[in-house]
Amino acid sequence: MILQRVVSAARFASCRMLPSVCQASSYQSEPSRVEKTLNSVTLLGRVGGEPQKRGTEEHPVVIFSLATHANYKYESGEFVQRTDWHRVCVFKPHLRDTVYTFMKKGQRVYVQGRLTYGEVKDENGISRSTTAVVADDVIFFQTGDQST
Repeated sequence: MILQRVVSAARFASCRMLPSVCQASSYQSEPSRVEKTLNSVTLLGRVGGEPQKRGTEEHPVVIFSLATHANYKYESGEFVQRTDWHRVCVFKPHLRDTVYTFMKKGQRVYVQGRLTYGEVKDENGISRSTTAVVADDVIFFQTGDQST
C-alpha cells in the first residue's frame, strides 16, 4: 500500500514535468499548454547575387541567395566540395533596407533565422514546394571582394 502511493506520487510528479507526454486525470480539466518548439538556422557563406526587392508595397521583402559548402574525402583520397544554395528572405524593415543597400555578390555573411516552407504555382499551374530561410539577423563579414 505504501509502495503503491510512492509510485503514484512519482508518476504524478513526472506528469507535472512533462504534461505533453503524460496524461493525468487532474490535467484534463486544465486548458492545454502551448508547447515550446525551436526552428533555428545559422548559416555562414557567400552571397550568390545582388539582393532583390520582392513582395508588395504593404508586404515588402528582400531576397538573396547564399552558398555554403561541405568538403568530403572519398576512400580514393579525392576531395570533393559540395555547395548548397539557400534562399534567404528579409522582412524586418531596418534589416531589409540595410541588406538591400549594402550587400554585394560574393560578400561573406552570417545569417540567423528560421526555416519556412511554402508552395508556388508556375505559369503552367504546376505546384512546387519551396524552402526559405527567414532572416532575423544578417551580419556582414567583409565586402564583396573575395580576395580579402
